[in-house]
Amino acid sequence: MKFPYLFATRAVLRFQQSPFLLPVPALWTHPRSAALSTRLCKDDRSYYITTPIFYVNASPHLGHLYSAVLADCLHRYKLLQGFNSKFATGTDEHGLKIQQAAEAAGKDPMTFCTDVSKQFRHLFDSCNISYTDYIRTTEQRHHEAVEHFWSVLWNKGLIYKGSYEGWYSTQDESFLMPSQVGDALDSLGKEIKVSLESGHKVEWMKEENYMFRLSAFQSPLLDWLRGNPQVVQPDRFHQVVLKWLQEDLPDLSVSRQRSRLQWGIPVPGDDEQTIYVWVDALVNYLTVAGYPDKHNQWWHVARHVIGKDILKFHAIYWPAFLLGAGLPLPRVIHVHSHWTVGGKKMSKSLGNVVNPLDRSQIFTADGMRYFLLRQGVPDSDCDYTDNKVAKLLNAELADSLGGLLNRCTAPALNPAQVYPSFCSQSFPREQGGRAVGEDYLMLDAVKNLPAVVEKHYETMHVYKALEAINACVRLTNGFVQRHAPWKLDRKDSEDQRWLDTIIHISLECLRIYGTLLQPVVPETSNKLLSRLGVQPHERSSTALNFLPRYQGMDCPFEGRALGSDCGVLFSRLENQNADKQKPMKTKKSANFK
Repeated sequence: MKFPYLFATRAVLRFQQSPFLLPVPALWTHPRSAALSTRLCKDDRSYYITTPIFYVNASPHLGHLYSAVLADCLHRYKLLQGFNSKFATGTDEHGLKIQQAAEAAGKDPMTFCTDVSKQFRHLFDSCNISYTDYIRTTEQRHHEAVEHFWSVLWNKGLIYKGSYEGWYSTQDESFLMPSQVGDALDSLGKEIKVSLESGHKVEWMKEENYMFRLSAFQSPLLDWLRGNPQVVQPDRFHQVVLKWLQEDLPDLSVSRQRSRLQWGIPVPGDDEQTIYVWVDALVNYLTVAGYPDKHNQWWHVARHVIGKDILKFHAIYWPAFLLGAGLPLPRVIHVHSHWTVGGKKMSKSLGNVVNPLDRSQIFTADGMRYFLLRQGVPDSDCDYTDNKVAKLLNAELADSLGGLLNRCTAPALNPAQVYPSFCSQSFPREQGGRAVGEDYLMLDAVKNLPAVVEKHYETMHVYKALEAINACVRLTNGFVQRHAPWKLDRKDSEDQRWLDTIIHISLECLRIYGTLLQPVVPETSNKLLSRLGVQPHERSSTALNFLPRYQGMDCPFEGRALGSDCGVLFSRLENQNADKQKPMKTKKSANFK
């Protein structure tokens, strides 16, 4: 979803008000009521998560994949919890830039959009993005939703026709205030006006279009945000939106003349005007929910994942539209920051644009998913290099997690290839067996891990969840290393019981890790859980009961045969030059074959 930088301007306006104009106070639900209407009932198990829809003026980049992976992680986690989850992504296909790009490519706009949309879909499919709906704004269902939404706002007197005169950037598809425009020289040395933010050329333009009464919603929006301090996350961005709302909030231009913009949805009842691309784009969330007739199940539980560059459109303009239309507001707007490359912004001119499809083929889909979610911090921009990816995956997926699984399932330590028995005498509830204090601390950490991970998944701090999981994996590796089961005497019955207990505990830890990692690395988690003999119906959040034998309860896995050995869990990247190196199969540790 590509939005212009700013549409609310202090331009010269001469507007003819709609004869249908209603008193402003009657146009929306009181913000406190709106807040109440967005709360889930305790027995409601519906969940609706969206990414932005992505603008098809260029091929997918790393940031697009990051948005999709974040939303996919939340969607998969809610499925593990037993929710009925809907997950939408797709492409934004209208606008002047698309119209111009299609002309430059010698294609009609629909063919051009379809070709680029296929690239996004292929990337998401390749990276196991488990969307339930892929929306394109050129679909008929979306046209109908946009037309209905516009008509609702018009009939309530929230849209009026006016005359606009001011600076306009064709490349950014945005109107600008005088303070956003500066002087520059073009390639021929001619003086021109440019956008101070994008650097693109602007022109003085005068046209008649439609305006939305955004200014009428300043107070309700402030009440909504102050009454719902968790609605924009992280808090840093919540504060940014509150600051914006302390400033003047002019009305918004919501259409363009058809003579300038043909590739878009016409304004209902006015074939000379085209609905602005970003108004059209925002309504996609309602289209997927079933608007205007079948959206109630999903819309009151909507959550958006967005990049920080489109925060204003989602946290101010979109809620204002929804209030005007009498619809519930999003429950949460999850905001993430951007990715740089080697400390610099991705740019074609610098030649540092990362192709996410290429990297997912080099590092695997799970590898890219893990890196983005492990290193991505929503509050601040994150930096990408191929070396960082390789080092992280080698250390945490191949060596730490993969090494632990390899140790505990290797025939040298587990010749029967079963989930061995737990001995309460070797590891009693009270210290006194062969376990030491550090072992009890490890059990406590793993027992508490599901609650820690849930907290971080719910707030989209996935990197913190992965930090917690990785810390526990290190504790478990330390547990195995500390007691060195390969040194125990199998002919001694006490040693054999202790060896079985060490392996049993380690496999239980791995089962918890594999279950919790499913939303992040689905293929790797499936491989791990299958190797442990954990069946598909035993992988939900209800199966996160850690080490029941320690609690004096039966363990359904004890004595069960392990699954087949399908090789290493995650192939180690021996060469960190990602441009030349393909993933290589790793050898299992010689000590445990």
